[in-house]
Amino acid sequence: MLKKFFWMCSGADLDLLQKCSKSEQVKYAGIGGTVFFTAVMAFIASSYALFTVFDSVYIAIAFGLIWGLLIFNLDRFIVSTIKKQGKPRREFVQAVPRLILAIIIAVVIAKPLELKIFEKEINQVLLEQKNNLTLQNKEQIALQYYPEITRVESEIQNLNNTIQNKEKEVNDLYSTYIAEAEGREGTLKIGKGPVYTEKREKHDAMLQELQQIRLENKNQITEKEIILKELREKQSLQTANSQPIIDGFDGLMARINALNDLPWLPSFFIFLLFLAIETSPILAKLISQKGEYDFKFESQEYKVRTWVEQQKNQLDELLKTDVILNNKVYYDIADEEKVYTYKKQKAEELMQLQSDAFYNNQKEFL
Repeated sequence: MLKKFFWMCSGADLDLLQKCSKSEQVKYAGIGGTVFFTAVMAFIASSYALFTVFDSVYIAIAFGLIWGLLIFNLDRFIVSTIKKQGKPRREFVQAVPRLILAIIIAVVIAKPLELKIFEKEINQVLLEQKNNLTLQNKEQIALQYYPEITRVESEIQNLNNTIQNKEKEVNDLYSTYIAEAEGREGTLKIGKGPVYTEKREKHDAMLQELQQIRLENKNQITEKEIILKELREKQSLQTANSQPIIDGFDGLMARINALNDLPWLPSFFIFLLFLAIETSPILAKLISQKGEYDFKFESQEYKVRTWVEQQKNQLDELLKTDVILNNKVYYDIADEEKVYTYKKQKAEELMQLQSDAFYNNQKEFL
């Protein structure tokens, strides 16, 4: 049962192959097995590739099954159309388009399986790329908000500097009138004289200005700190909203690009493996000698071709004979008076009917 299934996979004639030797049966069973298992690998590869796209097992299996059947049908067609003719050069020319198609199929099958085989290494590359993208994303978003945040921070700093400068002035005036009272500066007289009073009044006036500036600037600082907080919250929110896009950066194209960043030699050997599997049935047919099945198949085709040629020749001869007979029959009939009289009578009747019809039409018109 399994042997016949592999025969079917090879595209061979089951009835004809059953009459061949065991060696021929084994050869075509091997070719069919290669075709079948190539289709199985195509199913696995396409299912994994589609799973990375759709994130659904059922969709991946459904489309993977369709793709596997398509590859199976293509491989079966490629193998079945290569016919042994005993002329290696002609057979090779015949097989070149099929070899090119087999190479394309091998690439399509191998790439998704490479993605699965090197999944851990690809995940590491994708992790590094995601980290870089996260940093770049934060930097880009920060550049958007940087001018506004810098401006608000600068305004807050200017308001604080104004308060600090005014405090320094008040402190300096305080030190001045205290030194005057102690006799260390100014008039160098100990006690609270007129100069002390003047300096004290100047200090008190400046202190009131400081309190007023503190009140006004603190209110402005509070408002600007609220604005600064809102800007930073918007920046954080935009960063958080864009992060899922970066986290989802693991689709099929991203994984293929990540695979290209890995050393090429392991991937190349995997490709060669699938190329060998895909082209092995074709190469087996090209390399192998013309076998019993090929002779019987050629004989069967020759019988069909001969029968078709015979039928065509018979029809041609039948047509020629029929034309000759028809010409002879009509030639003999043309000399008979009876036929002439009958055709003349009918022609007269037809002309009378035409004349009557014309007369009736003219009468109705008038």
